[in-house]
Formats: sequence, structure tokens, C-alpha cells
Amino acid sequence: MINFRLIRHLWLFLIVAEEKNFSRAAKRLGMSQPPLTEQIQVLEQSLKMRLFERSRRGAQLTPMGAAILPAVRKFAEQLQRLELAVQEAAAGQTGLLTIGAISSAMVDVLPALLEQLKADLPSLTVSVREIDSVDAIPLLKSGDIDLAFARLDGDLGADIASVPLTQERLSVALPKSHALAQLPRIRLASLAQEAFVMFSRQVSPVYFDSLVAACLANGFSPRVIHEVRSISSQVAFVGCGQGIALVHSSFKRLAPENVVFRPLKERLNVVTTAVAWSSARANPVVDTIIAKLGAVSAPSRKAAGAKHS
Repeated sequence: MINFRLIRHLWLFLIVAEEKNFSRAAKRLGMSQPPLTEQIQVLEQSLKMRLFERSRRGAQLTPMGAAILPAVRKFAEQLQRLELAVQEAAAGQTGLLTIGAISSAMVDVLPALLEQLKADLPSLTVSVREIDSVDAIPLLKSGDIDLAFARLDGDLGADIASVPLTQERLSVALPKSHALAQLPRIRLASLAQEAFVMFSRQVSPVYFDSLVAACLANGFSPRVIHEVRSISSQVAFVGCGQGIALVHSSFKRLAPENVVFRPLKERLNVVTTAVAWSSARANPVVDTIIAKLGAVSAPSRKAAGAKHS
């Protein structure tokens, strides 16, 4: 039997944990503070553990509270997906597809695909969530997402299939005042002494490692001064004089006036977006989408990826 009271209490716990303050959490929930405090105390009593340390600074998670937070957060996400599925079923919708995508894929790849899906499968509900590339495979394996659009390449492990969708040539983003900015093209080896602003390895290990490998192949290990979480941040750091960056040529349009893009003499192509899915789960909608993306032969191209040349 479903314990709806416990579900309610866990939801309240999550909001207080996110706000780190009972007053702010109560305001967010549209309730007064005393009932919220009382219900958290009821939850603590039922779990036989103290979840928060209260002080004038707010509410800090105890070690026990911090230990259960990830599971509660995931449970809340699953409940939201369930609620959406129920609502859509009641409204006559016939399916729910969850897509995880990196921010650049939301701009370059998804809009046209979603428009086509809306026309071809009007009864399908599509939920899109932003992810980092490093999270794509775990989320696919857990079933939290049905499709991932991320920077993925090479062997992605058992039961994960992928097809590269877009790849771009790399350029060097550097300050307009930099000596190399006067050159029409730049050799990668000439960057050996430069300070690099790199896309964080924690966000996209494959992308980071491919750039480091390209530098090593040209005789040097890049001196990485900053790791950032987006390509737009790389360009911004370059504009602040914090180093140079290897970025996709298409991001030239985002560059401020004090940043220039120069192509590399070497032709270095990287996979900027690949679509991946779990081949262990039968999903006709996923099969349809892969076909629409021009990957009808996807099973034979499992874990395929464009190699860096």
C-alpha cells in the first residue's frame, strides 16, 4: 500500500534541503513555517534519525540527512515523471519520451527534431532535461532518459548504442591582442607554451581527453589553467585574458569584440553531438527517432563515433 503521507514528508524534506532554511522553504511551498517544521519532525521521528541541524543561519543537513538526499531527489524526479505520464494518459496522450541533452544540442539538433515529432506523433509527450555529457550513459542505463544527445565517442559499454550526428572543425579562440591573432592559421604545436581554458573533464571526459590527445600527438601537454562547464564560458575566459581555447568554429558568432577565432593548420574534427540510447530496452518511439535521424542501420553501428583526425 502506498504511504502517501511519507511521500509528502519526503517532498517537504527535499524542499527544506534545497532552501537550507525553513522560512524560505515554507514560502516556496505556500504554507506557514510551524506546520512545515512539525511535519519534518514527524518524518525524523518515523525514520528515527535527525535530518537537520537548526540554527540562526538556517537548516543544515546532518550526515544522515545528506546521505538520504540523493535517493529522495531521484525519487521526487520519478514521481514527477509518473505524474506527467498519468496526466497525459488521462488527456488521451499515448506515450512519454524523456530526452537528455547538452545545451548546445538543445540549440543545434533538438528544435527541428521536436518539431518533426510534434507533426508525426502528435499523441507523444516529450520531456527534455538538460544534462552533462558525463551523465548520459548512467541516465540511459538507469532508464531515467530514453535518448541522450551529448558529446559521446568510442566504446560506450554494453547495451548502449550511439550514432554521431554532428562534428566540427576546431579553431583557436584567443585575445585580439595576442601575437598569434595576426596569423591566418595556427599550428597546434605553436600553442605549447600557452595557458589553456578547457571544457571541464568532469562534464565531458571524452571531449577533454580527445583535445589533450591531439596536443600530445603534436609534441606537448596542454597547460590547463582553467576548466569551465560550457564553451561560452571558455570564450568569456579568453576575453578576460585568462588564456586561449580550442573550440568549435561555429562558436565564432558568440565571440566578443576582443576575441578572435583562427583555424588550426591541422584538421582536427571532434564529435559535437551524438545520439545514444539503450539497446537493451525495446522502444518503438526511439527506433522511429533514430530512423528519422538517418540512422536506420544504427544497430550495426553500435558505439560508433567519428574518430579525431
